[in-house]
Amino acid sequence: MDNCTFPRYSENDIITHIRSCLLTANEAKTFSKGDLFPNVKPEVLQMIFMRALQVVYGIRLEHFYMMPVSFETPYPQIFDGFLPIANLFTNMERFFPLCRVNDFQIADLLNPKAKRTARFLSGLINFLFFRDSRREVYLEIQSTFKSVVEKEQRLQTAIQEATLKLEKLDTVPADQEAEFKELSQDIQELEQKLNHEYRQKTAILQEEISQKKTEVAEKAQKLNEQKLILCNLKEEQKQLKSKIAEDPEELANRKEQLQQTVQKLKKDKQEVIKKYESYRDLVEILPPCQQEIQLYQKKMETQVANVAKLSNIIAEIRTLEDQIESNKSELKNAKMEEITLRRLVTVKREKLTTAEIKLKKTCEDIEQRKQAITQYCNKFQEKRGAVCEKLTATHAEIKQLKSAIRELNYNAEKEKLKAQEICLSLRVGLDKYHELLASIVEKTTSGREEKIAELTKLL
Repeated sequence: MDNCTFPRYSENDIITHIRSCLLTANEAKTFSKGDLFPNVKPEVLQMIFMRALQVVYGIRLEHFYMMPVSFETPYPQIFDGFLPIANLFTNMERFFPLCRVNDFQIADLLNPKAKRTARFLSGLINFLFFRDSRREVYLEIQSTFKSVVEKEQRLQTAIQEATLKLEKLDTVPADQEAEFKELSQDIQELEQKLNHEYRQKTAILQEEISQKKTEVAEKAQKLNEQKLILCNLKEEQKQLKSKIAEDPEELANRKEQLQQTVQKLKKDKQEVIKKYESYRDLVEILPPCQQEIQLYQKKMETQVANVAKLSNIIAEIRTLEDQIESNKSELKNAKMEEITLRRLVTVKREKLTTAEIKLKKTCEDIEQRKQAITQYCNKFQEKRGAVCEKLTATHAEIKQLKSAIRELNYNAEKEKLKAQEICLSLRVGLDKYHELLASIVEKTTSGREEKIAELTKLL
């Protein structure tokens, strides 16, 4: 885990972010740097984790003190002190992998260390920032989604209107259908005639021009050859002048040769002039052809007016088609945006469905807990009813015993009175008995003394 996917924040940044993002006003006032660094207080760290779970999952404080439904014990009061830490550990163990923290342990809650807590808190803060940014993006998408849908509807209506206009422009009214057909047929016939004549004349002229071009090219080649010969001769002349003395006979021969070449060039020039005159005659023949072409042009102008109308109509059609294409491009862009938005919405809906599933699971867990609690309460009420019945029976027995005790006390008092009377009578009888005994003892003692005296006398 040394190569983390989230930045490590400093101690001061962690404390400022915790104060601003997680804690309430009173908690932020009492919270200080000494609560986390260098010695971490477990109570403060547990409170920060609880606040983070409240922000992300919406877990209330009551849920940390509730026994899970899947865990059954005959003595739930044993877990009262350990339940908040156990629930906090299970929720944070499920939450920290989203923050790219995979080594969270229960010792990090009970006996936290500064370095590990700094890494855990930096991952938690990074996840909270990412969550806030994604929430802003989702809210922006929600705000722009309605405007995009409205824009799409407007574009669709504009496209429908443009298609209707195109259909109207394409459809010729019934009154003008005959004229339109006649004009279109005349235009096509004239175009075919003009194109045929123009092609014939252009073909003839192109043939003649190609012939003249070939002839001119041949003459030009010949002239170039003669020029090359003259250049070569001049170079030879220069070389020979420097080497050999000039002879009058050779000069005369060369002059004759040059005169012959000049005569040949003059002949060629005359031939070119003759051909030029023939071309000029052909050009003079063109005016009557031009008059015919002007007549055709007048006819064409009348047709061009009709064609201009058609071109205007076609231009309007093209402008409308361009508008339709632009609208289609805008529609495509809007559809792409809609697709992206729908994808985002599907992703968000999937997240919502997962959240709803989790909520349903939590609700089912809560309902199961409620059912378990209700069953426990029903059992407790049944036990309470049995105990109440026993208590009522014991109360009745106690009342009966009290009444019996009262009767026994009353009878005992009566017997006590009788016993007291008997005791008094016994005391009186005893007194009389003692008196009789005393009198008898006295009599017996006196009689014994007399006998003892008589015996002594006899002795």
